[in-house]
Amino acid sequence: MTQDSALLQSPEAILHEGPNEALRDGSNSRKVFIKTYGCQMNVYDSTRMSDALARDGYEPTEVMEEADLVLLNTCHIREKAAEKVYSALGRLREMKKKRAADGREMMIGVAGCVAQAEGEEILRRAPAVDVVIGPQTYHRLPEALRQAKQGRRVVDTEYAIEDKFEHLPIAESQKIRARGVTAFLTVQEGCDKFCTFCVVPYTRGSEVSRPVSQIVEEAEKLVEGGVREITLLGQNVNAWHGAGPGGEAWSLGDLLYRLAEIPGLARLRYTTSHPRDMDDRLINAHRDLRTLMPYLHLPVQSGSDRILKAMNRRHTAAEYLTLIERIRAVRPDIALSGDFITGFPGETDEDFEDTLRLVEEVRYAQAFSFKYSTRPGTPGAELKDQVPEEIKAKRLERLQALLLKQQQEFAESCIGKEIDLLLEKPGRMPGQLIGRSPWLQSVNVDAKASQIGDIIKVRITGTGTNSLFAERAEAAV
Repeated sequence: MTQDSALLQSPEAILHEGPNEALRDGSNSRKVFIKTYGCQMNVYDSTRMSDALARDGYEPTEVMEEADLVLLNTCHIREKAAEKVYSALGRLREMKKKRAADGREMMIGVAGCVAQAEGEEILRRAPAVDVVIGPQTYHRLPEALRQAKQGRRVVDTEYAIEDKFEHLPIAESQKIRARGVTAFLTVQEGCDKFCTFCVVPYTRGSEVSRPVSQIVEEAEKLVEGGVREITLLGQNVNAWHGAGPGGEAWSLGDLLYRLAEIPGLARLRYTTSHPRDMDDRLINAHRDLRTLMPYLHLPVQSGSDRILKAMNRRHTAAEYLTLIERIRAVRPDIALSGDFITGFPGETDEDFEDTLRLVEEVRYAQAFSFKYSTRPGTPGAELKDQVPEEIKAKRLERLQALLLKQQQEFAESCIGKEIDLLLEKPGRMPGQLIGRSPWLQSVNVDAKASQIGDIIKVRITGTGTNSLFAERAEAAV
């Protein structure tokens, strides 16, 4: 499974490296290459699709040219996302022709949010595509491929009535172990907030929460497979309200308390949250649960109340700042991350200065910022007073300079601290491993490969461009 590279992207759109894995199923094995664009949820979806395809005998390959099936799992958050997919499909068309000339079949599928948004248009513009499948129906991918094998080009983007997670297999422990000691677990999909700049409600649908029993079962399977850290995912994860054991509605805070009881699960995280859904139970979980890491991604987008209203964020800058105070009161060491958009329609110089003032007051450990770009079908695309590109760019440059300064200051404040470090994978240098700090920073330390999965005590000794350096402090825990 390969992933489109990107810099300075939010957790809604950041890319995570991970293996493309599937299980062998008999002697009639075929090879699948999955290219994953976009957010952590797409990474999770690609893993689940890979597991589902394994039942039909597909095994992974990292070489696109040798694949019997090439699957693009797409994201629609970024500007010109659809055009990037069509460009990739143009290259795949030539590859498919070459394979056909050699008497070898290659199928092409498009999944994810661009598939949902474009639907039949993909088949019209890219005749080489065999299957188009949306993010709510990818559990039906094996059947769609069987139909395509019979000569039918398939588009399946209707929102599924059935729960797709009930139909998707969970990988065996051996395969989970091969994927590493950290894992994503989607607990919630869709969004009901309808921010005027965002396509998520139109590509992922309304909010749906998985039940507690289903989530706990998957989490326990992950831990049995060697996973030590789980990140709960959702487009609006803290709006999760799944059914509890007795059918009653639980909150995300309730779920975190339950997951913290799983033996062997050392760390919990969650992303991405909305300020309006940070209730007392969730805030108190940051105080009470040692397992819950002191890191919170809480997008605000703007510091101007006028722009927040135009964005339909349904909170004010003051309410956001008060919420930050409440969270820091129970967890003073928490690291905060956020998302920002510059140049939203109608944004004035004063509105932008309000954003800078909010950033100065909060002081972010990490943050992600972008120029506003229109998304067809969203209310923001129809707004007047669009801000000229050169003004957006200048504002973004100023904002990013401030955010980068704060990020560097936070990193430097860690020097000399002793922290618990989860060792995840080999580093670039021999005898070096890379782990994650409680605050989600990448940390380099000398350690043995056999220690991957251990949590060790280290002392931070220095900072790099996007990482920290450390030395061993004491024995592993």
